[in-house]
Amino acid sequence: MRTSNQAFLKVVFDEHENVTVCDVASLGLLGLETLCLHATVMRLRWSGGVLLSVAAAYYVYTPLPSAVSEPWKLILLDALFRSFIHAGDAAQALGVCHSVHMLNSVVSRLEVIEPWSSPTVRVTDSALGGVPARVFQPVGGGAKLRRGVLYFHGGGWALGSGRMRSYDLLCRRMAEELDTVVVSVDYRLAPDSVFPDQYHDALAASRAFLSPEVLQRFGVNPARVGVSGDSSGGNLAAAVAQRISADDSMSVKFSIQALIYPVLQALDLNTPSYQQNHNVPILHRHLMARFWLIYLGADPSLLPHLLSSPSSLLHPSISPSIRSHLNWTSLLAAKHQKHYRPVGMETGSREVTGIVPGLVDVRAAPLLAEQGILGRTPRAYVMTCEFDVLRDDGLMYARRLQDAGVTVTSVHYDDGFHGCMVFSFWPFLSSVGQRSLDNYIQWLDDNL
Repeated sequence: MRTSNQAFLKVVFDEHENVTVCDVASLGLLGLETLCLHATVMRLRWSGGVLLSVAAAYYVYTPLPSAVSEPWKLILLDALFRSFIHAGDAAQALGVCHSVHMLNSVVSRLEVIEPWSSPTVRVTDSALGGVPARVFQPVGGGAKLRRGVLYFHGGGWALGSGRMRSYDLLCRRMAEELDTVVVSVDYRLAPDSVFPDQYHDALAASRAFLSPEVLQRFGVNPARVGVSGDSSGGNLAAAVAQRISADDSMSVKFSIQALIYPVLQALDLNTPSYQQNHNVPILHRHLMARFWLIYLGADPSLLPHLLSSPSSLLHPSISPSIRSHLNWTSLLAAKHQKHYRPVGMETGSREVTGIVPGLVDVRAAPLLAEQGILGRTPRAYVMTCEFDVLRDDGLMYARRLQDAGVTVTSVHYDDGFHGCMVFSFWPFLSSVGQRSLDNYIQWLDDNL
């Protein structure tokens, strides 16, 4: 046995020196079998490595339109985000926790940071109307009154925080460059809290920020206060702008609203942008539908029914008034309608608006508001991106605001994707993110 083992070791050592037939023959039957086993293991390892590499490449790679800004950054970011989502789904399937809880836990560990002040900005964690918030106050300046911005973060009403590094940096830059007091609101999140809890938090924080006492405490000029937000935060910003504007009991109201790729309705998930970008990262069509159901506290089994429901233009339960507010065939320019058509009822679809009343609640879907309400809201900035399922929500809202007499600046990025503006800092730095953030801050400076 010692001789066989020595011979085997010699053959293994000599593999890179071309083992001869005589070498193998000298091993005997046992050594030959061991060598074959070793070779088989090596082939399996090599094959496994190749298959794993192919599988990883298949998982990471997502075909993207050629015009999208810096596609490989978006592909890698999307792969990372999808891996977290799949891990969360697995945890929920095993009964460990809700998928959103696990995803938020990962996000918190990676992104949430403590408040830290700099020589130019004082940062503190506080509360507005009982709602947690992070306050960014420029240092110095004497007794002069400053501008103020109330900001709502994105994340599908279920993820994220104003204490995340990306939002901290965003609000810090706004405070520094605009010499403005910025308050980033941490509203409650789904699934622990569902609609209208997030809306109520946003409204409570808005009322508190606009109160004479708080404005005086922060040194904010009551005539120069704005509300802003991105994605689901843009939804909340639009909703509270409507409510505050219509509230005659409020002595101070927002003077501007700045909405960044806002989500504004879920009655029609077959607009041209939903059809065009249904698989474009990082907000896929099915993921947006999932967020809507979680936000509205609806049964997740309704997902296929929500996705297969017809366009609002064809939906039998939608009133003519609401249908006109969502009629993208008249509200969208031809260059955005392209070749797309309203999607009809598919076999197996069923009525969802009766089961999920939040779908037609203007507090959840600000695009459904009447013209009279829209006409009282402040001048607006609406940013949209070509490669975003929410593109048409923002474009239709900008058009309806204009039709209601509101001054609107509609900014569209032909190479933009959902979430790009918060990717203006390392390590998720993108060209379109930098451009969009620069333009957003410039508009605030010119209009607030």
